[in-house]
Amino acid sequence: MENANILLEKALDFVTYYGPKVLGALLIFIIGSWIVKKMMIGTGKILSKTKYDLTLQQFFQNILSWALKIVLILLVVSTLSIDITAFAAIIAAAGLAVGLALQGSLSNFAGGVVIMVFKPYKIGDLVEAQGVIGEVSEIDIFNTRLVSPDNKKIIVPNGAMANGNIINYTAEGKIRVDLEVGVSYDSDIKKAKDVLLKVLTDNSKVLKSPAPFVGVSQLADSSVQFVVRPYCKPADYWDVYLAPMKM
Repeated sequence: MENANILLEKALDFVTYYGPKVLGALLIFIIGSWIVKKMMIGTGKILSKTKYDLTLQQFFQNILSWALKIVLILLVVSTLSIDITAFAAIIAAAGLAVGLALQGSLSNFAGGVVIMVFKPYKIGDLVEAQGVIGEVSEIDIFNTRLVSPDNKKIIVPNGAMANGNIINYTAEGKIRVDLEVGVSYDSDIKKAKDVLLKVLTDNSKVLKSPAPFVGVSQLADSSVQFVVRPYCKPADYWDVYLAPMKM
C-alpha cells in the first residue's frame, strides 16, 4: 500500500511538472503550424507578384516551408525543457548517420539545386528524360513531377534528372511532327502531295515558318510512302499529328 502511494505521489508530481509543459508545447505546435501555413500562403502571394518564374517560386517555397517547420520543432522541444544544444548535437550525429544512409536523397537535393541554377526545363515544359515523357507540373526539393500524355503522374528523382539526358520539346517554341502517309500506286501522286500540303496549310495550328514539307520517301511494295513534316507549337502536337488522318 505504501509503495502504491509513493508511485501515485510520483505520478502526480510528474503530471504537475510536465503537464503544463506538454500542454504549452502542444499549444505552440498548433498555433505555430497555423502561423507557418499563413506565412506560406502570404509568401506565395508575394512571389506570384514578382518576376521570378513559377519553377523558382515553388522551389523557394519548399525550402522555406522546411526551414519554418524545423524552427517550430525546436521551439516545441525548448518548451519541454529539453536542452536544445544537446538536442542539436544529437540531431547532428543522427543527421550524419542518416545522411550516409540517404546519399541518394542528398544527391536528389543537389540535383534540384542544379536544375534551379541551370534551368534545363521549367514548369509547363514538355520533356523526355529517364525513359519517360510528360509535361512538368512541379519541381520540389527532391523530385520532378510530370504528367504524361495519357494523364499519368510520373515522379522522377532530381538526381537522375540532373545527371541524365533531357529532351526539352518546349524550349525552342516549336516542334516538328514526323509523319508517314501511304498512297496507292493507282492514285495521282502529284494530286496526293497537293492534298497533303493543303491539309497542312489549312490547319491554323501548323506554323508557316518553317514551311511544312511533303515528299516521297520510298516506293514500298504496295504503296508510295510520303514523309510529312509540319512544325507546330508543342501544345498542338497531337492535333497536327492526327490532321492527315482526317482527310
